[in-house]
Amino acid sequence: MRTPFNPSSLLALLLTCLPLASYSADKLVLAVGGMEKQIYLPAKLCEQLGFFKEQNLDVELINTRAGVEAENELIASEVQAVVGFYDHTIDMQSKGKSIISIVQLSRAPGEVELVSSKLAGEIRSAADFKSRTLGVTGIGSSTDFLTQALAARAKLKAGDYSTLGVGAGNTFVAAIKQGKIDAGMTTEPTVQQLLSTGEAKILFDLRSPEGTQAALGGPYPAASLYVSSAWLAQNKPLAQRLANAFVKTLGWMSTHSAAEIADKMPKEYWAGNKELYVKGLAEGKIQFTADGRMPAKGPETVLQVMSSFSKSVMGKSIDLNKTYTLELVDAAASHLKTVK
Repeated sequence: MRTPFNPSSLLALLLTCLPLASYSADKLVLAVGGMEKQIYLPAKLCEQLGFFKEQNLDVELINTRAGVEAENELIASEVQAVVGFYDHTIDMQSKGKSIISIVQLSRAPGEVELVSSKLAGEIRSAADFKSRTLGVTGIGSSTDFLTQALAARAKLKAGDYSTLGVGAGNTFVAAIKQGKIDAGMTTEPTVQQLLSTGEAKILFDLRSPEGTQAALGGPYPAASLYVSSAWLAQNKPLAQRLANAFVKTLGWMSTHSAAEIADKMPKEYWAGNKELYVKGLAEGKIQFTADGRMPAKGPETVLQVMSSFSKSVMGKSIDLNKTYTLELVDAAASHLKTVK
């Protein structure tokens, strides 16, 4: 006797044959080296715009105080990806580990070296860092790297000054106000907070390619999306979808104003003053790439800068081709053209 056709049985069979990703989003944990910082804004904005979900991704963003902490989470395999500075890929390779930038978010650090207004007459250049205490987000962080780079260009050695990890936001503001640091490296929206009250002045402005060229001698690609090379080799389709989401976010940012971008961000990111948040973003928006591609000669400049002060990098043979890839952003560009 012939068995009657049962539509529900066919559906059950299809469900067992099709990949789970067709029905539930793939989970990823992404660490951000200071989610409130405008330099890392694309991560939260991507979530706010719904671009992770478009790629069938369930991305959990976790906040760390500094990029070096996010990097440590990646090395320990506690997260699958990091939004942090590209220079960590070079630093890690010099230490025998391999991490790789798959989307370049910015072409300039977006950082500002602020000096306490009380000392602005005494600290007028990096040469004046001598015998001073300089604030960084964390020891071994990219703000630490950049501070050492500025000092090295002024012919200072590590022992000529001291660095203190003070984080960003309110903790950085307090360090300036209380005189714990004489100057320090920070980003928006902290920069505008201190400038608006007159408690600090700009010494070096690395929010634009031009300012970065003047201070560091070349382009310095900074904020990036990076993963471990081993994870990428095993999860390329998943990494591609993550790259698609970030490249789409960067494209969206390039066609919208600072005010429009701020409107998409949670209010708590405005640090209590939306007007200052928008002002800082308008002044620093030029730092972001529009397509996620690595700027020409950027890796070479970063390596040259790091070789000027980093004992772990000095004299090492660094293969820059293993620190970043254009494969995923190029594929993302093709994908986005197709789905338009």
